[in-house]
Amino acid sequence: MSVEKIRQLYNIGFDEQLRLQELEKESLQTKSKIRIYSLLGGLGILLIAAVLLFRNNRQKQRSNKVLEATLTNLRSTQSQLVQSEKMASLGELTAGIAHEIQNPLNFVNNFSEVNSELIAEMKQEIDKGNLQEVKSIADSIDDNEQKIISHGKRADAIVKGMLQHSRTSNGIKEPTDINALTDEYLRLSYHGLRAKDKSFNATMKTDFDKSIGNINIIPQEIGRVVLNLINNAFYVVDEKKKQHPNGYEPTVLVRTKKVGDKVLISVKDNGNGIPQKVLDKIFQPFFTTKPTGQGTGLGLSLSYDIVKAHGGELKVETKEGEGSIFTILLNI
Repeated sequence: MSVEKIRQLYNIGFDEQLRLQELEKESLQTKSKIRIYSLLGGLGILLIAAVLLFRNNRQKQRSNKVLEATLTNLRSTQSQLVQSEKMASLGELTAGIAHEIQNPLNFVNNFSEVNSELIAEMKQEIDKGNLQEVKSIADSIDDNEQKIISHGKRADAIVKGMLQHSRTSNGIKEPTDINALTDEYLRLSYHGLRAKDKSFNATMKTDFDKSIGNINIIPQEIGRVVLNLINNAFYVVDEKKKQHPNGYEPTVLVRTKKVGDKVLISVKDNGNGIPQKVLDKIFQPFFTTKPTGQGTGLGLSLSYDIVKAHGGELKVETKEGEGSIFTILLNI
């Protein structure tokens, strides 16, 4: 092979190397550009995502502000509804309270009049010098005074109970005689309904467990629950009496019982019971089976919330045509 051909082959090989190097250089540049473009694309995507997140966050902040304002309004409305329900139940109590206060006041008036007569009689005996008779009359006056004090305290307790029921609860639990509380609201409810409707009548039965003693509750709140359950019981037995005027005796049984570390308060009626189709709805706000204008639909809902806030349970058992039992379970 001639030198010229060798030179030509060498040149060809050298040119090929240069071409390969150039191709490799271009490939590296292309890869570098791709990396740069990819990086820029990634940064662009991140920027878009950041913008979208920022806008979304701003929208969430606006939405949260709207929700907070709505929640504040709802809480305010709820407080107003609760107060409205409290005052409505107080209105139902008014006639019963008047009746309950009238009884001890009548005793106070009667014994005061008797004492006035006895004092006049005692003065006459003093003038006669009959000290034995004076002493006997004085003892009678003293007995009457004790009765006046007792009935005065009874009237005072009724007024205090009314004020306690109407005012906003301080949320503080205190030792409370649950039997006395339940009995108080049973009588107030009954006389309140009797005052509004003279034709209303029902048999009241009680079965109180005397071993319970005092339990720590918020008396205004639990009293409100008991009142609501008793009012409802009297309502349903009265409705059934209107449907079956003959052969039916409307009866409401209020019972307390100590069960282990719990206290049970139950209100049983022999009304028509609760239809199964509405049983799951009775504790929902604004649900009522009463005619328009006769019920707010908040009584059982508020009662459920009150009992739950006490760490207790409010349950119902019912049988259509036979009646219902509402039971409050509270921890001792």
